[in-house]
Amino acid sequence: MKNKLIDYFRRVSPLSDEEAQAILDSMVVKTCLKGTHLLMAGQVCTEAYFVLQGCVRQYYAVDGEERSNGFFTEDDWVLSIHSMMNQTPADHFLVCAEDTTVVVGTEQREGDLYRRFPRFESISRMVMQKVLAEQQEWFASYLTDTPEQRYLKLSKTRPDILQRIPQYQLASYIGVKPESLSRIRKRIATRGKPATPRRKA
Repeated sequence: MKNKLIDYFRRVSPLSDEEAQAILDSMVVKTCLKGTHLLMAGQVCTEAYFVLQGCVRQYYAVDGEERSNGFFTEDDWVLSIHSMMNQTPADHFLVCAEDTTVVVGTEQREGDLYRRFPRFESISRMVMQKVLAEQQEWFASYLTDTPEQRYLKLSKTRPDILQRIPQYQLASYIGVKPESLSRIRKRIATRGKPATPRRKA
Protein backbone atom coordinates (compact mmCIF):
# COMPACT_ATOMS: atom_id res chain seq x y z
CA MET A 1 0.00 0.00 0.00
CA LYS A 2 2.91 2.35 0.73
CA ASN A 3 3.87 2.23 -2.94
CA LYS A 4 0.76 4.27 -3.75
CA LEU A 5 2.59 7.39 -2.60
CA ILE A 6 5.69 6.49 -4.64
CA ASP A 7 3.49 5.93 -7.71
CA TYR A 8 1.82 9.30 -7.09
CA PHE A 9 5.16 11.15 -6.97
CA ARG A 10 6.37 9.31 -10.06
CA ARG A 11 3.36 10.61 -11.97
CA VAL A 12 4.55 14.10 -11.04
CA SER A 13 8.27 13.56 -11.69
CA PRO A 14 10.63 10.59 -12.23
CA LEU A 15 12.28 9.26 -9.06
CA SER A 16 15.53 7.37 -8.68
CA ASP A 17 15.53 4.17 -6.62
CA GLU A 18 17.40 6.05 -3.88
CA GLU A 19 14.83 8.84 -3.82
CA ALA A 20 11.94 6.37 -3.72
CA GLN A 21 13.55 4.45 -0.87
CA ALA A 22 14.13 7.67 1.09
CA ILE A 23 10.42 8.46 0.84
CA LEU A 24 9.50 4.93 1.95
CA ASP A 25 11.89 5.12 4.89
CA SER A 26 10.45 8.45 6.06
CA MET A 27 6.81 7.36 5.83
CA VAL A 28 4.62 7.28 8.91
CA VAL A 29 1.42 5.36 8.16
CA LYS A 30 -1.62 5.68 10.40
CA THR A 31 -5.00 3.93 10.32
CA CYS A 32 -7.96 5.79 11.82
CA LEU A 33 -11.44 4.51 12.54
CA LYS A 34 -14.50 6.09 10.97
CA GLY A 35 -15.44 9.22 12.93
CA THR A 36 -11.86 10.05 13.96
CA HIS A 37 -11.06 13.75 13.60
CA LEU A 38 -7.70 14.54 12.01
CA LEU A 39 -8.24 18.25 12.65
CA MET A 40 -10.67 20.25 14.77
CA ALA A 41 -11.71 23.84 14.16
CA GLY A 42 -9.58 26.05 16.39
CA GLN A 43 -6.50 23.82 16.11
CA VAL A 44 -3.41 24.79 14.14
CA CYS A 45 -2.77 22.30 11.34
CA THR A 46 0.67 20.70 11.76
CA GLU A 47 0.21 17.59 9.59
CA ALA A 48 -0.57 16.80 5.98
CA TYR A 49 -2.14 13.50 4.97
CA PHE A 50 -2.00 11.37 1.84
CA VAL A 51 -4.94 8.96 1.65
CA LEU A 52 -3.87 5.39 0.95
CA GLN A 53 -7.31 3.94 1.60
CA GLY A 54 -10.59 5.39 2.86
CA CYS A 55 -12.22 8.80 2.82
CA VAL A 56 -11.77 12.05 4.76
CA ARG A 57 -14.52 14.69 4.86
CA GLN A 58 -13.92 18.40 5.37
CA TYR A 59 -16.76 20.39 6.89
CA TYR A 60 -17.65 23.65 8.59
CA ALA A 61 -19.99 24.07 11.55
CA VAL A 62 -22.53 26.77 10.62
CA ASP A 63 -25.45 27.56 12.93
CA GLY A 64 -25.22 24.14 14.50
CA GLU A 65 -25.14 22.32 11.14
CA GLU A 66 -22.28 20.54 9.42
CA ARG A 67 -21.66 21.84 5.90
CA SER A 68 -19.42 19.54 3.91
CA ASN A 69 -17.08 21.14 1.40
CA GLY A 70 -14.61 18.42 0.56
CA PHE A 71 -14.21 14.64 0.27
CA PHE A 72 -10.73 13.19 -0.06
CA THR A 73 -10.22 9.58 -1.11
CA GLU A 74 -7.40 7.38 -2.38
CA ASP A 75 -4.43 9.33 -3.82
CA ASP A 76 -5.73 12.66 -2.45
CA TRP A 77 -3.83 15.05 -0.20
CA VAL A 78 -5.63 16.36 2.88
CA LEU A 79 -4.47 19.44 4.78
CA SER A 80 -5.56 22.86 5.92
CA ILE A 81 -3.29 24.94 3.69
CA HIS A 82 -4.03 28.35 5.22
CA SER A 83 -3.68 27.10 8.79
CA MET A 84 -0.44 25.22 8.13
CA MET A 85 1.24 27.98 6.13
CA ASN A 86 0.31 30.79 8.51
CA GLN A 87 0.24 28.79 11.75
CA THR A 88 -3.24 30.07 12.51
CA PRO A 89 -6.23 28.12 13.89
CA ALA A 90 -8.24 26.23 11.28
CA ASP A 91 -11.88 27.21 10.77
CA HIS A 92 -13.01 23.77 9.63
CA PHE A 93 -12.90 20.10 10.61
CA LEU A 94 -11.32 17.05 8.96
CA VAL A 95 -12.98 13.75 9.88
CA CYS A 96 -12.63 10.19 8.62
CA ALA A 97 -15.84 9.31 6.79
CA GLU A 98 -14.68 5.68 6.62
CA ASP A 99 -11.97 3.63 8.28
CA THR A 100 -9.02 5.38 6.69
CA THR A 101 -5.29 4.75 6.25
CA VAL A 102 -3.08 7.76 5.60
CA VAL A 103 0.56 8.71 5.29
CA VAL A 104 1.24 11.44 7.86
CA GLY A 105 3.56 14.23 6.76
CA THR A 106 5.10 16.91 8.98
CA GLU A 107 7.26 19.94 8.28
CA GLN A 108 10.20 18.27 10.04
CA ARG A 109 10.09 15.08 7.96
CA GLU A 110 9.60 17.15 4.82
CA GLY A 111 12.62 19.33 5.72
CA ASP A 112 14.79 16.24 6.30
CA LEU A 113 13.99 14.99 2.78
CA TYR A 114 14.68 18.42 1.28
CA ARG A 115 18.11 18.50 2.87
CA ARG A 116 18.99 15.07 1.50
CA PHE A 117 17.34 15.56 -1.88
CA PRO A 118 16.88 19.28 -2.75
CA ARG A 119 14.88 18.29 -5.86
CA PHE A 120 12.02 17.16 -3.60
CA GLU A 121 11.25 20.80 -2.87
CA SER A 122 10.32 21.50 -6.49
CA ILE A 123 8.32 18.24 -6.65
CA SER A 124 6.41 19.24 -3.51
CA ARG A 125 5.72 22.63 -5.06
CA MET A 126 4.22 20.96 -8.14
CA VAL A 127 2.06 18.76 -5.90
CA MET A 128 0.84 21.79 -3.96
CA GLN A 129 0.01 23.63 -7.18
CA LYS A 130 -2.09 20.63 -8.27
CA VAL A 131 -3.94 20.58 -4.94
CA LEU A 132 -4.63 24.33 -5.10
CA ALA A 133 -5.81 24.09 -8.72
CA GLU A 134 -8.31 21.36 -7.79
CA GLN A 135 -9.64 23.42 -4.89
CA GLN A 136 -9.93 26.51 -7.07
CA GLU A 137 -11.83 24.54 -9.71
CA TRP A 138 -14.39 23.35 -7.16
CA PHE A 139 -14.74 26.85 -5.70
CA ALA A 140 -15.38 28.26 -9.18
CA SER A 141 -17.97 25.55 -9.79
CA TYR A 142 -19.70 26.45 -6.54
CA LEU A 143 -19.98 30.07 -7.66
CA THR A 144 -21.06 29.52 -11.27
CA ASP A 145 -22.86 26.15 -11.48
CA THR A 146 -26.34 25.23 -10.33
CA PRO A 147 -26.65 22.50 -7.68
CA GLU A 148 -27.77 20.09 -10.40
CA GLN A 149 -24.71 20.92 -12.50
CA ARG A 150 -22.48 20.38 -9.46
CA TYR A 151 -24.12 17.02 -8.82
CA LEU A 152 -23.70 15.96 -12.46
CA LYS A 153 -20.06 17.04 -12.41
CA LEU A 154 -19.50 15.07 -9.20
CA SER A 155 -21.17 11.97 -10.66
CA LYS A 156 -18.90 12.21 -13.71
CA THR A 157 -15.58 12.97 -11.98
CA ARG A 158 -16.06 11.21 -8.61
CA PRO A 159 -18.77 8.56 -9.08
CA ASP A 160 -17.45 6.52 -6.14
CA ILE A 161 -18.31 9.39 -3.77
CA LEU A 162 -22.01 8.99 -4.57
CA GLN A 163 -21.89 5.44 -3.19
CA ARG A 164 -19.64 6.11 -0.20
CA ILE A 165 -21.16 9.26 1.33
CA PRO A 166 -24.60 9.66 3.01
CA GLN A 167 -27.13 11.71 1.06
CA TYR A 168 -27.35 14.49 3.64
CA GLN A 169 -23.58 15.05 3.39
CA LEU A 170 -23.70 15.04 -0.41
CA ALA A 171 -26.56 17.54 -0.25
CA SER A 172 -24.58 19.97 1.89
CA TYR A 173 -21.58 19.50 -0.41
CA ILE A 174 -23.50 20.69 -3.48
CA GLY A 175 -25.33 23.35 -1.46
CA VAL A 176 -28.89 22.06 -1.07
CA LYS A 177 -31.11 20.33 1.47
CA PRO A 178 -31.45 16.50 1.29
CA GLU A 179 -34.98 16.74 -0.09
CA SER A 180 -33.74 19.00 -2.89
CA LEU A 181 -31.02 16.48 -3.75
CA SER A 182 -33.71 13.79 -3.96
CA ARG A 183 -35.62 15.92 -6.47
CA ILE A 184 -32.44 16.52 -8.49
CA ARG A 185 -31.77 12.78 -8.63
CA LYS A 186 -35.34 12.06 -9.73
CA ARG A 187 -35.14 14.66 -12.52
CA ILE A 188 -31.86 13.20 -13.77
CA ALA A 189 -33.22 9.65 -13.60
CA THR A 190 -36.37 10.67 -15.48
CA ARG A 191 -34.38 12.35 -18.24
CA GLY A 192 -32.24 9.25 -18.57
CA LYS A 193 -35.19 6.92 -19.20
CA PRO A 194 -36.12 6.14 -22.83
CA ALA A 195 -39.36 7.70 -24.01
CA THR A 196 -42.41 5.41 -23.85
CA PRO A 197 -43.46 4.54 -27.41
CA ARG A 198 -46.91 5.70 -28.39
CA ARG A 199 -49.47 3.05 -29.21
CA LYS A 200 -50.70 2.99 -32.76
CA ALA A 201 -54.35 3.87 -33.21
